[in-house]
Amino acid sequence: MEIEIRHFRAFAAVARHRSFSRAADELSITQPALSRTVAQLEAALGVRLLERTSRRVEPTDAGTEFLREAERVLASFDHALTAARRLGVLRLGFSWLLPAPWAQRTIKAFEGSTGASVTLTRTDDPLEALRRRTVDIAVVRGDAAAPEPLRSVRLYDEPRFAVCARESPLAGRDHLDWDEVRDWRLIVNTVSGTTGPWSWPEESRPRDIVETANYDEWVETVAANRGIGIVPETARHRSPHPALRFVPLTDAPPVPVRLVHLPDGPRVLIRRFLDASLAAVAR
Repeated sequence: MEIEIRHFRAFAAVARHRSFSRAADELSITQPALSRTVAQLEAALGVRLLERTSRRVEPTDAGTEFLREAERVLASFDHALTAARRLGVLRLGFSWLLPAPWAQRTIKAFEGSTGASVTLTRTDDPLEALRRRTVDIAVVRGDAAAPEPLRSVRLYDEPRFAVCARESPLAGRDHLDWDEVRDWRLIVNTVSGTTGPWSWPEESRPRDIVETANYDEWVETVAANRGIGIVPETARHRSPHPALRFVPLTDAPPVPVRLVHLPDGPRVLIRRFLDASLAAVAR
Protein backbone atom coordinates (compact mmCIF):
# COMPACT_ATOMS: atom_id res chain seq x y z
CA MET A 1 0.00 0.00 0.00
CA GLU A 2 1.23 3.49 -0.84
CA ILE A 3 1.65 5.67 2.25
CA GLU A 4 -0.03 9.07 1.91
CA ILE A 5 0.17 12.29 3.88
CA ARG A 6 -3.21 11.46 5.50
CA HIS A 7 -1.55 8.49 7.22
CA PHE A 8 1.08 10.78 8.72
CA ARG A 9 -1.58 13.22 9.94
CA ALA A 10 -3.72 10.47 11.43
CA PHE A 11 -0.88 8.86 13.38
CA ALA A 12 0.56 12.17 14.57
CA ALA A 13 -2.82 13.33 15.87
CA VAL A 14 -3.41 10.10 17.83
CA ALA A 15 0.14 10.12 19.21
CA ARG A 16 -0.14 13.73 20.36
CA HIS A 17 -3.58 13.37 21.95
CA ARG A 18 -3.03 9.82 23.29
CA SER A 19 -6.63 9.33 22.20
CA PHE A 20 -8.39 8.19 19.05
CA SER A 21 -11.56 10.10 19.91
CA ARG A 22 -9.82 13.46 20.46
CA ALA A 23 -7.67 12.96 17.36
CA ALA A 24 -10.79 12.16 15.31
CA ASP A 25 -12.39 15.40 16.51
CA GLU A 26 -9.29 17.37 15.50
CA LEU A 27 -9.23 15.82 12.03
CA SER A 28 -13.03 15.97 11.57
CA ILE A 29 -13.31 12.29 10.68
CA THR A 30 -15.00 9.36 12.39
CA GLN A 31 -13.11 7.32 14.96
CA PRO A 32 -13.46 4.06 12.97
CA ALA A 33 -12.04 5.76 9.86
CA LEU A 34 -9.13 7.09 11.90
CA SER A 35 -8.43 3.65 13.38
CA ARG A 36 -8.40 2.11 9.90
CA THR A 37 -5.99 4.76 8.61
CA VAL A 38 -3.51 4.19 11.46
CA ALA A 39 -3.80 0.42 11.03
CA GLN A 40 -3.06 0.80 7.30
CA LEU A 41 0.09 2.78 8.14
CA GLU A 42 1.30 0.15 10.62
CA ALA A 43 0.62 -2.64 8.10
CA ALA A 44 2.48 -0.79 5.34
CA LEU A 45 5.49 -0.19 7.61
CA GLY A 46 5.37 -3.62 9.25
CA VAL A 47 5.81 -1.94 12.65
CA ARG A 48 3.45 -1.41 15.57
CA LEU A 49 3.44 2.31 16.28
CA LEU A 50 0.84 2.48 19.06
CA GLU A 51 0.05 0.41 22.11
CA ARG A 52 -3.72 0.27 22.56
CA THR A 53 -5.48 -0.79 25.74
CA SER A 54 -9.02 -0.19 26.96
CA ARG A 55 -7.77 2.75 29.02
CA ARG A 56 -5.02 4.42 27.06
CA VAL A 57 -3.10 4.82 23.80
CA GLU A 58 0.68 5.23 23.90
CA PRO A 59 3.33 5.34 21.16
CA THR A 60 5.71 2.40 21.14
CA ASP A 61 9.45 3.07 21.01
CA ALA A 62 9.22 2.82 17.23
CA GLY A 63 6.15 5.09 17.31
CA THR A 64 7.98 7.73 19.35
CA GLU A 65 10.83 7.83 16.87
CA PHE A 66 8.46 7.78 13.89
CA LEU A 67 6.44 10.65 15.42
CA ARG A 68 9.50 12.91 15.40
CA GLU A 69 10.09 12.20 11.72
CA ALA A 70 6.39 12.42 10.84
CA GLU A 71 6.04 15.84 12.46
CA ARG A 72 9.10 17.06 10.55
CA VAL A 73 7.59 15.79 7.28
CA LEU A 74 4.22 17.38 8.07
CA ALA A 75 5.82 20.72 8.91
CA SER A 76 7.74 20.70 5.62
CA PHE A 77 4.64 19.68 3.70
CA ASP A 78 2.50 22.43 5.28
CA HIS A 79 5.24 24.98 4.62
CA ALA A 80 5.34 23.97 0.95
CA LEU A 81 1.55 24.28 0.69
CA THR A 82 1.58 27.72 2.28
CA ALA A 83 4.32 28.92 -0.06
CA ALA A 84 2.48 27.60 -3.12
CA ARG A 85 -0.85 29.09 -2.06
CA ARG A 86 0.72 32.53 -1.73
CA LEU A 87 1.31 32.32 -5.47
CA GLY A 88 -2.31 31.36 -6.14
CA VAL A 89 -4.74 33.77 -7.81
CA LEU A 90 -8.51 33.41 -8.00
CA ARG A 91 -10.17 35.47 -10.74
CA LEU A 92 -13.56 36.81 -9.65
CA GLY A 93 -15.86 38.04 -12.41
CA PHE A 94 -18.80 40.42 -12.00
CA SER A 95 -21.00 42.44 -14.30
CA TRP A 96 -21.72 45.41 -12.05
CA LEU A 97 -21.60 46.44 -8.40
CA LEU A 98 -20.27 43.69 -6.19
CA PRO A 99 -22.52 43.32 -3.12
CA ALA A 100 -21.22 45.23 -0.10
CA PRO A 101 -20.09 44.46 2.55
CA TRP A 102 -20.27 40.82 1.44
CA ALA A 103 -17.54 41.18 -1.20
CA GLN A 104 -15.08 42.94 1.09
CA ARG A 105 -15.62 40.44 3.93
CA THR A 106 -15.33 37.45 1.63
CA ILE A 107 -12.15 38.58 -0.12
CA LYS A 108 -10.48 39.54 3.17
CA ALA A 109 -11.32 36.19 4.80
CA PHE A 110 -10.32 34.17 1.73
CA GLU A 111 -6.97 35.91 1.26
CA GLY A 112 -6.22 35.77 4.99
CA SER A 113 -6.93 32.04 5.27
CA THR A 114 -5.30 30.85 2.03
CA GLY A 115 -2.50 33.30 1.27
CA ALA A 116 -3.89 33.44 -2.29
CA SER A 117 -5.11 36.66 -3.86
CA VAL A 118 -8.32 37.67 -5.64
CA THR A 119 -8.29 39.64 -8.87
CA LEU A 120 -11.49 41.39 -9.96
CA THR A 121 -12.65 41.27 -13.58
CA ARG A 122 -15.51 43.47 -14.77
CA THR A 123 -17.38 41.76 -17.62
CA ASP A 124 -20.80 42.38 -19.15
CA ASP A 125 -21.43 38.62 -19.41
CA PRO A 126 -19.91 36.67 -16.47
CA LEU A 127 -21.25 33.33 -17.75
CA GLU A 128 -19.51 33.80 -21.08
CA ALA A 129 -16.33 34.79 -19.23
CA LEU A 130 -16.52 31.51 -17.32
CA ARG A 131 -16.97 29.54 -20.52
CA ARG A 132 -13.95 31.30 -22.03
CA ARG A 133 -12.03 30.69 -18.78
CA THR A 134 -11.08 34.33 -18.35
CA VAL A 135 -12.48 34.12 -14.79
CA ASP A 136 -12.60 31.23 -12.29
CA ILE A 137 -15.77 32.16 -10.40
CA ALA A 138 -18.39 34.86 -10.95
CA VAL A 139 -21.07 36.77 -9.10
CA VAL A 140 -24.29 36.39 -11.09
CA ARG A 141 -27.65 37.99 -10.34
CA GLY A 142 -30.99 36.92 -11.74
CA ASP A 143 -33.46 34.08 -11.99
CA ALA A 144 -31.99 32.12 -14.89
CA ALA A 145 -30.33 28.82 -13.98
CA ALA A 146 -26.65 28.44 -14.82
CA PRO A 147 -26.28 26.25 -17.94
CA GLU A 148 -24.36 22.98 -17.80
CA PRO A 149 -21.59 22.31 -16.96
CA LEU A 150 -21.49 25.39 -14.73
CA ARG A 151 -22.12 24.94 -11.00
CA SER A 152 -24.06 27.47 -8.92
CA VAL A 153 -24.29 28.33 -5.21
CA ARG A 154 -27.07 30.65 -4.10
CA LEU A 155 -25.91 33.26 -1.59
CA TYR A 156 -28.98 35.33 -0.78
CA ASP A 157 -31.80 37.38 -2.33
CA GLU A 158 -31.92 41.15 -2.94
CA PRO A 159 -35.11 43.25 -2.98
CA ARG A 160 -35.96 45.01 -6.23
CA PHE A 161 -36.45 48.78 -6.64
CA ALA A 162 -37.92 50.78 -9.48
CA VAL A 163 -35.70 53.57 -10.81
CA CYS A 164 -36.81 56.53 -12.87
CA ALA A 165 -35.71 59.96 -14.03
CA ARG A 166 -36.20 62.93 -11.75
CA GLU A 167 -38.73 64.33 -14.24
CA SER A 168 -40.75 61.11 -14.41
CA PRO A 169 -44.28 61.06 -12.94
CA LEU A 170 -43.13 58.01 -10.97
CA ALA A 171 -40.57 60.11 -9.05
CA GLY A 172 -43.30 61.60 -6.87
CA ARG A 173 -44.76 58.28 -5.77
CA ASP A 174 -43.87 56.47 -2.55
CA HIS A 175 -44.07 53.01 -4.13
CA LEU A 176 -44.88 51.07 -7.31
CA ASP A 177 -46.61 47.72 -7.35
CA TRP A 178 -44.98 44.89 -9.31
CA ASP A 179 -48.15 44.42 -11.37
CA GLU A 180 -48.11 48.11 -12.34
CA VAL A 181 -44.75 47.88 -14.10
CA ARG A 182 -46.50 46.68 -17.27
CA ASP A 183 -48.13 50.11 -17.57
CA TRP A 184 -44.74 51.82 -17.96
CA ARG A 185 -42.10 51.72 -20.67
CA LEU A 186 -39.42 49.40 -19.28
CA ILE A 187 -35.70 49.96 -19.95
CA VAL A 188 -33.90 46.61 -20.02
CA ASN A 189 -30.20 45.73 -19.93
CA THR A 190 -30.26 42.65 -22.16
CA VAL A 191 -26.77 41.42 -21.25
CA SER A 192 -26.34 41.81 -17.49
CA GLY A 193 -29.74 43.06 -16.36
CA THR A 194 -31.70 41.25 -13.66
CA THR A 195 -35.20 42.23 -14.76
CA GLY A 196 -36.79 42.01 -18.19
CA PRO A 197 -39.91 40.69 -19.92
CA TRP A 198 -38.83 37.22 -18.81
CA SER A 199 -39.50 38.22 -15.18
CA TRP A 200 -43.30 38.11 -15.66
CA PRO A 201 -45.70 35.49 -17.02
CA GLU A 202 -46.32 36.09 -20.69
CA GLU A 203 -49.79 37.51 -20.14
CA SER A 204 -48.50 40.05 -17.56
CA ARG A 205 -45.36 41.31 -19.29
CA PRO A 206 -44.70 45.02 -19.93
CA ARG A 207 -45.79 45.90 -23.43
CA ASP A 208 -43.29 48.67 -24.18
CA ILE A 209 -39.61 47.65 -23.95
CA VAL A 210 -36.44 49.64 -24.66
CA GLU A 211 -33.31 47.45 -24.87
CA THR A 212 -29.79 48.52 -23.87
CA ALA A 213 -26.56 46.52 -24.11
CA ASN A 214 -24.84 47.27 -20.79
CA TYR A 215 -25.29 48.90 -17.40
CA ASP A 216 -23.96 52.34 -18.38
CA GLU A 217 -26.31 52.57 -21.37
CA TRP A 218 -29.18 51.45 -19.14
CA VAL A 219 -28.45 54.12 -16.50
CA GLU A 220 -28.24 56.95 -19.00
CA THR A 221 -31.36 55.84 -20.84
CA VAL A 222 -33.36 55.84 -17.61
CA ALA A 223 -31.83 59.19 -16.60
CA ALA A 224 -32.95 60.62 -19.95
CA ASN A 225 -36.53 59.73 -18.98
CA ARG A 226 -36.99 57.22 -21.80
CA GLY A 227 -38.75 54.86 -19.37
CA ILE A 228 -38.23 53.18 -15.99
CA GLY A 229 -35.88 50.43 -14.85
CA ILE A 230 -35.88 47.73 -12.21
CA VAL A 231 -32.72 47.04 -10.18
CA PRO A 232 -31.58 45.15 -7.07
CA GLU A 233 -31.26 47.17 -3.87
CA THR A 234 -27.47 47.34 -4.21
CA ALA A 235 -27.85 49.87 -7.03
CA ARG A 236 -29.87 52.16 -4.79
CA HIS A 237 -27.04 52.41 -2.28
CA ARG A 238 -24.08 52.41 -4.62
CA SER A 239 -25.15 54.10 -7.87
CA PRO A 240 -25.90 57.70 -6.92
CA HIS A 241 -26.96 59.70 -9.98
CA PRO A 242 -28.41 63.19 -9.70
CA ALA A 243 -30.97 62.50 -12.42
CA LEU A 244 -32.33 59.26 -10.93
CA ARG A 245 -34.90 58.45 -8.27
CA PHE A 246 -35.39 55.06 -6.61
CA VAL A 247 -38.92 53.97 -5.74
CA PRO A 248 -39.76 50.92 -3.56
CA LEU A 249 -41.47 48.04 -5.36
CA THR A 250 -44.24 46.15 -3.57
CA ASP A 251 -44.90 42.44 -4.19
CA ALA A 252 -41.81 42.16 -6.38
CA PRO A 253 -39.94 38.82 -6.33
CA PRO A 254 -36.39 39.25 -5.01
CA VAL A 255 -33.27 38.95 -7.16
CA PRO A 256 -31.17 35.83 -6.41
CA VAL A 257 -27.42 36.46 -6.00
CA ARG A 258 -25.28 33.44 -6.85
CA LEU A 259 -21.70 32.35 -7.27
CA VAL A 260 -21.16 30.36 -10.47
CA HIS A 261 -18.05 28.37 -11.41
CA LEU A 262 -16.82 25.63 -13.69
CA PRO A 263 -16.50 22.18 -12.09
CA ASP A 264 -12.92 21.76 -13.33
CA GLY A 265 -11.57 25.13 -12.16
CA PRO A 266 -9.00 25.55 -9.36
CA ARG A 267 -11.02 23.39 -6.98
CA VAL A 268 -9.27 24.06 -3.69
CA LEU A 269 -9.33 27.84 -4.15
CA ILE A 270 -12.94 27.79 -5.33
CA ARG A 271 -14.03 25.67 -2.37
CA ARG A 272 -12.28 27.98 0.07
CA PHE A 273 -13.82 31.04 -1.61
CA LEU A 274 -17.28 29.47 -1.39
CA ASP A 275 -16.71 28.75 2.31
CA ALA A 276 -15.67 32.36 2.94
CA SER A 277 -18.63 33.62 0.90
CA LEU A 278 -21.24 31.65 2.83
CA ALA A 279 -19.64 32.66 6.14
CA ALA A 280 -19.82 36.32 5.09
CA VAL A 281 -23.51 35.94 4.25
CA ALA A 282 -24.17 34.47 7.70
CA ARG A 283 -22.56 37.44 9.50
